[in-house]
Amino acid sequence: MATRGGIIKAIRSFLAEQGFLEVQTPLMIKAPVPEASIEAFPVFQGNGRPDLYLIPSPEISLKRLLAEGLDRIFQIGPVFRQEEQGHHHLPEFTMLEWYRAGADYHALMSDCETIIEITARAAGWKGDSVTYKGRKININPPFPRITIKKVFEKYAGWTPGPAPDLDRFNQDMVTKIEPNLPSDRPVFLMDYPASCASLARLKKSDTEVAERVELYAGGLEIANGFSELTDQEEQEARFRKEAGRRREQGLRAYPWPEEFLLSLRKLSKCAGMALGIDRLVMLLTNASNINDVVA
Repeated sequence: MATRGGIIKAIRSFLAEQGFLEVQTPLMIKAPVPEASIEAFPVFQGNGRPDLYLIPSPEISLKRLLAEGLDRIFQIGPVFRQEEQGHHHLPEFTMLEWYRAGADYHALMSDCETIIEITARAAGWKGDSVTYKGRKININPPFPRITIKKVFEKYAGWTPGPAPDLDRFNQDMVTKIEPNLPSDRPVFLMDYPASCASLARLKKSDTEVAERVELYAGGLEIANGFSELTDQEEQEARFRKEAGRRREQGLRAYPWPEEFLLSLRKLSKCAGMALGIDRLVMLLTNASNINDVVA
């Protein structure tokens, strides 16, 4: 726990030095993002229907603060998702989420590189590497940046288009892509198919992909971020598609996130990243099970 505390302290110090304001937004909200791949916990207050939901991410609230004029903000705190518990997953876990106004996902990648460096030092690692599960990982930036198209062509034998079969895509990510990522370096996977990033801006030079990036290290998915979509009409259309997917899968229908969609009218260019604190602590303390790094 002492090492975990030092890691979180190092993150807070770095972001404060960069001019970020730490905020605390509600842990219960009226309407989560209607994503088919993430299931929020409902909160019942006696009438048989959920009145609120525990946040699967503080994203909606943080973007609303950006729309009101804040430009660099972050939050560290618990988030909640209905998913299977395992070596890398818990239904309640700790997330760092930060946003930069006027930036894109390239700035987020630079932030991640620095955060890995400073937290490794906070955890007691010397030099430019850490060891996880017997493997030495060089954390000296820049980290490799690899597109989804390239890794799928190389390891899965096919090229995902803008709207690939999601079952096939997700299955190949787990069984063919992630096991073949470099084991001696953290790596950024970037430019996901357009349909696999409902809140990310499409890439101007290739509108079949979205400016989404994920950071992997030691076989762990550590962080996930976007150049944020700020167009209200496009975001609403994407949400309707996701709500349709939820219906098809028999999932609970969420209230429509009207307040969030209206706030996009005032939201300028920005980028945001979510980083799993527990998995980062696993990496830096050589822990194989997430239960070993939480109280």
